[in-house]
Amino acid sequence: MVEAILFVAGDAVEKQALCRAMDVTEEALEDILDALESGYDFDRRGLRLLRFGAHVQLATRPDYAPYVERLLQPVQKQTLSQAVMETLAVIAYRQPVTKGEIEQVRGVKCDYSVQMLVTRGLIEEIGRKETLGRPILYGTTDAFLRHFGIGSLSELPQIDFSRLAGKLAASDEGEAGERAAEDGAPGGDEAELPPPMTDALLDEEDGAADAPGE
Repeated sequence: MVEAILFVAGDAVEKQALCRAMDVTEEALEDILDALESGYDFDRRGLRLLRFGAHVQLATRPDYAPYVERLLQPVQKQTLSQAVMETLAVIAYRQPVTKGEIEQVRGVKCDYSVQMLVTRGLIEEIGRKETLGRPILYGTTDAFLRHFGIGSLSELPQIDFSRLAGKLAASDEGEAGERAAEDGAPGGDEAELPPPMTDALLDEEDGAADAPGE
């Protein structure tokens, strides 16, 4: 039943919606999902089960992505720039966080990056900080978890923010100009994110083959 529902739905389905459709408890549903996931993994099936936050979805197994691409030759999605990904990393590890706090870490304005992430559904407004001006607090969404193939924020790599370096000089003027244009700041320096964050979280390619129909 779960497999049929998820196949027809295509997109992610809330677990509570599955419980209502099947008239089962949340505990029973988790057992069902465990069994289905184990079966897919044991047989190395072409499909796998994605579980992220309060949602679950069927997706293709990354191992078989090259064969799918040979047939379908999918159009590659537009990737997020390094500046936008760095903003997303700060939000993921510091949430709930205001735009001003993000800018303190990165050292540049981030209006464009935040708006881009909201538009893509990777972050959302989750409240307001009880301080002067009551600035908006941002946090990641279930779509963020799905994009990076993790079930919860606890699975993010551990990061030591004390290792943040003072400034990051762009490797060339073109890259510096692109980042500055995106964030609405004059070109130049940015606060550096530690290598573990950029390696583990800022790699767009890892999740490219996981989504259904891609």
